[in-house]
Amino acid sequence: MDALIEIKNLRKSFGKNHVLKGVSLRLRKGHNIVILGKSGIGKSVLTKCIMGLIEPDEGEIIIFGNKMGSIDDTELDKLRQKIGYLFQGGALYDSMTVRENLKFPLRRSRRVIGKSQLNDMIHEALENVGLLEAIDKYPGELSGGMRKRAGLARTLIVKPDVIFYDEPTTGLDPVTSGEIIDLMIDIQNKYQTSSIVITHDMKCAKLTGDEIKLLKDGVFYAEGSWDELKQSADKEVQMYFK
Repeated sequence: MDALIEIKNLRKSFGKNHVLKGVSLRLRKGHNIVILGKSGIGKSVLTKCIMGLIEPDEGEIIIFGNKMGSIDDTELDKLRQKIGYLFQGGALYDSMTVRENLKFPLRRSRRVIGKSQLNDMIHEALENVGLLEAIDKYPGELSGGMRKRAGLARTLIVKPDVIFYDEPTTGLDPVTSGEIIDLMIDIQNKYQTSSIVITHDMKCAKLTGDEIKLLKDGVFYAEGSWDELKQSADKEVQMYFK
């Protein structure tokens, strides 16, 4: 199956700090890749390169068959509309209600949407994450888990083909974390989305990752399924499974 996102030998340095030293991956439809690694190791740099926010020094990034760096800004914006991003803190606009936060990406997409259809889309997205009752609340009135759900609903409303999850369970209690993980799995099954998940949560990695990649020293030091990595005799890998 053709890859929705393909990265080949990606390299990125900031001065003498060589962050990425030859990273490659292939994300297929309906497939989830989990990226593990210590803080500051380059996980965010990798995702920013994929999104076109940072230009890599070397390597190729191919998204939906389009080679990044060879398309103009208009084409790049169209590609980004197929990609959803759940930020670590939800990144909701504090001055907007949940309803207004969900309207925002639709306005940015420049699609012509009638009022009735718009309301239906907002209700569907919130129902998917179990948050319809909070439609007219402001982010400051929501718990941490509810803000994550609202952020996920805003991501889902544009029907993305690929979702990036940035530490989706960080700062949540175990029960709420489990609910977010269940939502991620439900969304993948319902919409056949593909995902790249950055997380330190090993439960999240185990339950959501079809493939797990361990980023260390600028490369994917180890990769495989949960069971394959858990059985590894390598001490660098085993430290994540203690």
